[in-house]
Amino acid sequence: MERPVALITGAASGIGRAVCRALAARDHLVIAADIDLPGAELVAAEVEGRAVELDVRELAANEAAVAFTLEQAGRLDHIFLNAGISTGTGFGDEFDLETYRRAMSINLDGVVFGLQAALPALKATEGSAVATASLAGLTPVPMDPFYAANKHAVVGLVRSAGPALQVDGVRLNAICPGFTESAIIAPIRDGLLEGGVPIIETAVVADAVVSLLEAQTVGDCVFVQSGRPPAPFAFRNIPGPRPIDPEAVS
Repeated sequence: MERPVALITGAASGIGRAVCRALAARDHLVIAADIDLPGAELVAAEVEGRAVELDVRELAANEAAVAFTLEQAGRLDHIFLNAGISTGTGFGDEFDLETYRRAMSINLDGVVFGLQAALPALKATEGSAVATASLAGLTPVPMDPFYAANKHAVVGLVRSAGPALQVDGVRLNAICPGFTESAIIAPIRDGLLEGGVPIIETAVVADAVVSLLEAQTVGDCVFVQSGRPPAPFAFRNIPGPRPIDPEAVS
């Protein structure tokens, strides 16, 4: 049996690097993709995989990363759409248009473009995709509304596209971790620890990602929270319509 092949975006550090290690330990051939090519190459060397430079903001770059994967391995079984950054801006005087657009394009377009580029290859193998969302995609985050907005968008995309892509044999789910040891939390890490907020180890999130890549579910948004086993978030259904009383509108 051929080794499964996985393409990981945002692979040079944090959760992406941990997932590369976890998949390699399960005998996957890992393609580490990152805008930080030297960082991706270090990870690829560690896991005996391959590295490719990738700016997830560009559809053509995502297509090139998938083409590289197929050239190197001949197939694609899994993609982990993980590249992401903190927002770095907010409303009012601190609003910066370029910073806003950069965060939205990496955190949302990177998922859309990566999935679009990978779909033909994933259909061929009936493979799977996992996108990194966040607990910020499941709850209001008043201190960073734009980050919450793009992560809510990823959650909505996965819940909506998951069942649609299942028709073609592709499984799409999302991982929604809490505060995890990564570059994104670096500016607030000390404050979190001082406030008694536990920080999740990347290996814990990586195990949950691997389980999702191997799962048969679609459209699930699995939370990872300290002290709790990972599980699909239970969304409430919206209120359904009620029959209209003709006399009430006449």
